[in-house]
Amino acid sequence: MQQILVLNTGSSSLKFQLFLMPNETVLCSGLIERLGSDDAKFIFKTEETSIEVITPIANHNDGLQLLVKQLLNKKTGILKSAEEIDIVGHRVVHGGNYFNDTTEITPDVKAKIKVLSSLAPLHNPANLEGIKVAESIFKNAKQVAVFDTAFHQTIPEYAYKYAIPKEYSDEHDIRLYGFHGTSHKYVSEKTIEFLGKKESKIITIHLGNGCSMSAIKNGKSIDHSLGFSPITGLIMGTRSGDIDPTIIFHLAEKFKLSLREINTILQKKSGMLGLTGYSDLRDIQAKANAGDKACQLALTMNTYRIKKYIGSYAAILNGLDAIVFTAGIGENSNYMRESVCKDLDFLGIKLDTEKNNKSLKTIRAINSKDSKVKILVIPTNEELEIAKQAFNLLKN
Repeated sequence: MQQILVLNTGSSSLKFQLFLMPNETVLCSGLIERLGSDDAKFIFKTEETSIEVITPIANHNDGLQLLVKQLLNKKTGILKSAEEIDIVGHRVVHGGNYFNDTTEITPDVKAKIKVLSSLAPLHNPANLEGIKVAESIFKNAKQVAVFDTAFHQTIPEYAYKYAIPKEYSDEHDIRLYGFHGTSHKYVSEKTIEFLGKKESKIITIHLGNGCSMSAIKNGKSIDHSLGFSPITGLIMGTRSGDIDPTIIFHLAEKFKLSLREINTILQKKSGMLGLTGYSDLRDIQAKANAGDKACQLALTMNTYRIKKYIGSYAAILNGLDAIVFTAGIGENSNYMRESVCKDLDFLGIKLDTEKNNKSLKTIRAINSKDSKVKILVIPTNEELEIAKQAFNLLKN
């Protein structure tokens, strides 16, 4: 038995779960929000304990130190020593062409993660910081990196390559990488178990503040909506999704904006926020129900984009066994699921409204009896997937 601490480090947040493997028992879970502020939030949960504290947390080091202090707390903690942690599994967003599988972290691995920060400037630096801090605290634990991009390394060249001069694509690794791979891998494996089929054609739909879709054939990713960076494809909370690249040149010339300013617009001020002034779907749905035309249009645009990808992925898969909704919005918004599945009868996709409206936290089918395609809602568990991959890598 091994205790594996999984860290999902963001620029201003830190999610964690501690597992006993291979039993997949969750010993504790929680998160730290608003790192770097005076009102950071620390949440820690076990079967017996639920703690929520608002306190200043200056950086990732202080955040992890607070976590360790709580883990070792004599009354509400669960460890006697930090040395009880056998493995620390880290989510790393961008693995580029270097990493197509889970990897034990070495100085060379850290150097490559740093180089790849130019491809994921919002994510990789924070991921690397989490690794360095964990190494200093959990000195006897093995450190393992699980890359968001690794699952999509099976995408064929004709699908991942861009039609740009070869000296850029080939020599500088400019290509489609795909992201949210840990989530898509987890739910696709659960779907294959549910279907009970050796061969399968699946579309996974990860809908949260960040959104993406994957075409998965026989358990392998063959296309993905996110490309060179986590900005393309679907309309997201603050990210634009697909746009005509000429818009970038137009913004630069007409409004005298720098590339950095345009990047900020497309990454942090676009998507549902740009369309409505709100990035949280719950707020947008409430406003839409109250008659807000901008919010109504944004919801229609959002679901329309998802339907376009379903159609294109059904074509490249040459058929469809299941579509899967997952992540915060995918799992919890019956409105989004119904809107996406509406008028897709020609693909054999038919929703059962009563099943869709039930709020459950388990794997469930929400398609009608005469639907040729299964419509599934599967709660994602990226932390568990990271723990499983880390355990399988080092179990020998």
